Amino acid sequence: MARGIRFTSREMQYISLFESITGAVVRDCIIDDNLNRIIFVIKEGDAGMAIGKGGKNIMLLERMTGKRYEIIEFSDNPAQFIKNALKPARVKEIRITERPDGKKIAVIMVDPRDKGIAIGKNGRNAERIRFLAKRYFQIHNVSIQ
Repeated sequence: MARGIRFTSREMQYISLFESITGAVVRDCIIDDNLNRIIFVIKEGDAGMAIGKGGKNIMLLERMTGKRYEIIEFSDNPAQFIKNALKPARVKEIRITERPDGKKIAVIMVDPRDKGIAIGKNGRNAERIRFLAKRYFQIHNVSIQ
């Protein structure tokens, strides 16, 4: 489990259901009621197991709960974690720098054809990246270019 992150009983129910169906290990669960989705951050290397052959595990979960599921593979390396969170967009480069005030920022260069995928409809993927980068790596701003 992620350090310092406390789960609600509702999040624990989704984690339990997800782990029992997929066999993947969940590190974090974010319930986004506004967009009717649940974001799981899973152990590195568990993505294939979580999705299932042909996406069968995700489709089963979606039918059972009526929610969309997004899966992100965890990495201790912030650049790799951001890259994982942006899949299937092709990331060219990620620069993480610290400003003079001590706040970290990440500048992400994506293939121009994938910029829409990286940002997402109404910026929802970009917001997800900002939230997760701050939650795990204290990166205060993320810019997708």
